[in-house]
Amino acid sequence: MYLKHFGFRESPFSLAPDPRYLYMSERHREALAHLLFGIQGDGGFVLLTGEVGTGKTTLCRALIGRIPSDCQLAFVLNPKVSALELLANVCDELSIPYPKQSGSTKEFIDRINVWLLRANASGRKTVLVIDEAQNLSDDVLEQIRLLTNLETSQRKLLQIVLLAQPELRTRLAKPGLRQLNQRIVARYHLERLTRAETARYVGHRLAVAGVQRTLFPARVLDRLHRLSRGTPRLINVICDRALLGAYVEGRSEVNLTTLNKAAHEVFGGIPGRFARRHLLPWVLVSLAFVILGAGVAAAYFLGGTKPVPAVAPAAALHSAPVTVAEPSPATDRSPDVREEALRWAGNQSAAANEAAALADLFRQWNAEPAGDRLQTACRPALGDGLRCLAAKGTLDDVQALNLPALVRLRQDEGVEFFAALMGMQAGAAELAVDGQRSRVRFETLQRHWGGEYAVLWRGPPGDRPEMGLYSRGADVAWLARALARAEGRDSPAVPDSVVFDTTLRRQVIRFQTGQGLEPDGIAGPQTLVRLAALASDDQPRLVAESRE
Repeated sequence: MYLKHFGFRESPFSLAPDPRYLYMSERHREALAHLLFGIQGDGGFVLLTGEVGTGKTTLCRALIGRIPSDCQLAFVLNPKVSALELLANVCDELSIPYPKQSGSTKEFIDRINVWLLRANASGRKTVLVIDEAQNLSDDVLEQIRLLTNLETSQRKLLQIVLLAQPELRTRLAKPGLRQLNQRIVARYHLERLTRAETARYVGHRLAVAGVQRTLFPARVLDRLHRLSRGTPRLINVICDRALLGAYVEGRSEVNLTTLNKAAHEVFGGIPGRFARRHLLPWVLVSLAFVILGAGVAAAYFLGGTKPVPAVAPAAALHSAPVTVAEPSPATDRSPDVREEALRWAGNQSAAANEAAALADLFRQWNAEPAGDRLQTACRPALGDGLRCLAAKGTLDDVQALNLPALVRLRQDEGVEFFAALMGMQAGAAELAVDGQRSRVRFETLQRHWGGEYAVLWRGPPGDRPEMGLYSRGADVAWLARALARAEGRDSPAVPDSVVFDTTLRRQVIRFQTGQGLEPDGIAGPQTLVRLAALASDDQPRLVAESRE
């Protein structure tokens, strides 16, 4: 309806996975490079994971456009099938004839094998792409693994690409699926867009649809990112509704009011402070009446148990600060720790709060951040071999790294803020918030954990994000020496020309298993960070090591 009003040739925010509208952020470039690397190999699995709506399917469509003409593609869109139905789907995609009433797995496998052998003899490669692969049952995953056993003496006959939500990674780490997991030759997790990338994403889609002028001012784009959390699908839906609203109002661009109305329609209500301020009190009042109607439940409630607060979106970083009440000494397992309350006084803006936490973190390494936001501080080369790892996980994950960390915390009412986690001992953690030091009990920190963290670390000489089979260079030599030290062996003299071979891969898997990591045999960021901690005595740590 609004196309003519704004001058679009076509809808800029369609949910169709059109490769023309793919905005190639740094993450998308890395993901596509991993997919292309995997497909150009000699068989095995390529795994691309990402949260719902991050653009996995669109990225795969872009991959299809880059596949050579001598490559035949089979695309499975509905993986909620039995093993027999999956094999029938593969045959349908590759135009392999089979009896429609066949109930024999062997018959399907034999026909697929003959077809693949003929394709290989004529110089053609075959790729099977399975979307929404997290919906595959374990039995079907095992059948897919068996398809990779179809091979000649020189190469595998089938390359398989799995597109999935993150939960598939957890499933693949189970012992029953370890054979499939070990056959993944390339894997990548697609993250959401940053604030700057959200703005460029919107501009890119507008330009492809035929409009170059500003339709979403900077303030509106900032709000859009907070509402969508950088998820492309949500960006599309909100922007589409916002443009329709601006058209109805006769406006030439989208303002904050129109964007908020669009979000209200998309989410079924205003997220963030509005929901907490207006909806939550009524919910709590209703809940109180229900609880008071049951005497035993009322007694339990009045004994100190509090209702769980709603989780706030990223927009809560700009909300007014709220003081966090400490737990009663009776429920705290470390009553001997004297500490200040965990709170964000709110004397600085959210941006200044993040900048202060970054400065405290970098100071532990005698370094200066390259910017006042995590994205800008970690992007450039940090110098002196320093690297930055930003991740999502638990407080236990941070403890396992044993490195000072920038952490996102959440107060009871949902307000989020950043702190620098500087040390841990005797059941307490030392934090720096807006440059001020305080100690909090571990249980208190756990209760306000926001799930996001970043650490600095000093790693191998190269800058590659991960190492796998057939990688080579000085960073692979560093990896070999670090693994030897981790296993208590003398550090060998390894030349820089060393190749990441199957022996080194087995050593990586042993280390990952001992560290509780996914044993994929790939030296990725989490593996490298933990190896770096063991390879160097000269670095700050959360818990000081005993020298006795």
